[in-house]
This record gives sequence, structure tokens and C-alpha cells, in this order.
Amino acid sequence: MLIIPAIDIKDGCVVRFVQGRLDKKVYSRDPVKTAKHWVKQGAKLIHVVDLDGAFTGTPKNLDMVKQIAKGVDVPVQFGGGVRSAGMIGKLLGFGIQRVILGTMAAQDKAFLKKVFKKFKDKVIVSIDTKADRVLTKGWQSSYGNTDILKFAHSLKSIGFKQVIYTDVLKDGTLKGPNIKGIKSLLKETGLNVIASGGISSLSDIRKLKLLEKKGLVGVIIGKALYEGRFTLAEALKLS
Repeated sequence: MLIIPAIDIKDGCVVRFVQGRLDKKVYSRDPVKTAKHWVKQGAKLIHVVDLDGAFTGTPKNLDMVKQIAKGVDVPVQFGGGVRSAGMIGKLLGFGIQRVILGTMAAQDKAFLKKVFKKFKDKVIVSIDTKADRVLTKGWQSSYGNTDILKFAHSLKSIGFKQVIYTDVLKDGTLKGPNIKGIKSLLKETGLNVIASGGISSLSDIRKLKLLEKKGLVGVIIGKALYEGRFTLAEALKLS
């Protein structure tokens, strides 16, 4: 089970969200330095999100993302405003290992089929949920009445084998992950899952570790690391 530090970028700074709303606190004004720090601490994969891109529909911090990809010797996955095949190709050209799709994945199945056919496992879909509904546009709106399990099954039918799952109501709260939701997704779809949202303690990681045999392959952690609830080294020991 991978322990994956998150780097959320807004206006060139590392920040965090709480339930989809921007937390005013800035953790770093140098995302590249932050990425290098997590790698030095033992990270094997870095999760980067361009929040400006998620809100506007176009990545706004591409130079910084390129610097991160070139500046660390571990894979980087990136999302936030990626809504075209051309942008996916550009990001992969930067050295990004995997591009995360959210809004376009939920809104345009034809697009999703097209990019999966072209890029295969170089793209991954993030299922961002609130009250069991899929959210889009930087978590600011829900997409119709799309049920997460129905959406996940459609992804599997296209050929996806792995997804990211984020419970927005848990994200940034330090109140623990949605274990029930994660279990349901694993059981009902058979997809491999990277869980995100609400990780607050080493105890949470232990609980998630129990789901590894069911298909949980990674855990994205943000605020708990930045707030010093535990160190990355401590988390990695449990993985």
C-alpha cells in the first residue's frame, strides 16, 4: 500500500482544502521544494493538484508542475483542470507519470473512452464524492444524479483497473476516512482503489491497511502530514 503525500497548489503556494473549501493557511511557497522534501522522507509517489486549474478548467501552474516532475526521481501524478487529450500529452511530455481526470471523466464518456484508448494507464480517474454523488469543477458542483458505484462500473467497462476515491466531506477535516464508502467501492466494483480524504492518524492508516487484500493500493495524505500529526516515515512503516 503506497503512502502518497499530496501537494495542492494555488497561486503558486502549497495549501489545503477543507470539505472542498480553501483553507487560508499556506504551508509552503515553494511546491518544488516541498516535493523534494517528501521524496527525501521516503515517498515513492507524489500527488499534485493544480487547484487554480480545477476551478478554471485549465491548468495554471504548468511551469511549477514541470519543475516538480523534473526535480524528483519518483513518479508524479497530476490533476486539476485537465480537459483535453492535448493537455494530457503535454503533461506526460513533462515527465508526469499519470494524469488525473475528474470533471471530464464524469461529463464526457466519449472523451474518456478516447483518452483511455490512447493513453491507457497513463490516465486515472478521480471519483470525488459528496453524499454518494460525483462532484465536478473543483468540487463546486455535482454532476446530475450520478451515483458513484454506477460511475465506477462504467469506468471498469471502459477498461480502467484503478481509481482514486475522495470523500469531500472528509477531506481536510482530520476526522478519519470514509471506511464504509471505500469498502463498498472495493467490494462492488473489484477496482483497485487509492483512498483520499480525512486521514488524521496512524490508526487510520492501520485501518486502511486491512483493506489492502481487497484492492486498496494507496492512500493520499495531505493535512495530517502538514500539521505534523505523524511523520511520513512513521506512516511508511505501516504500509
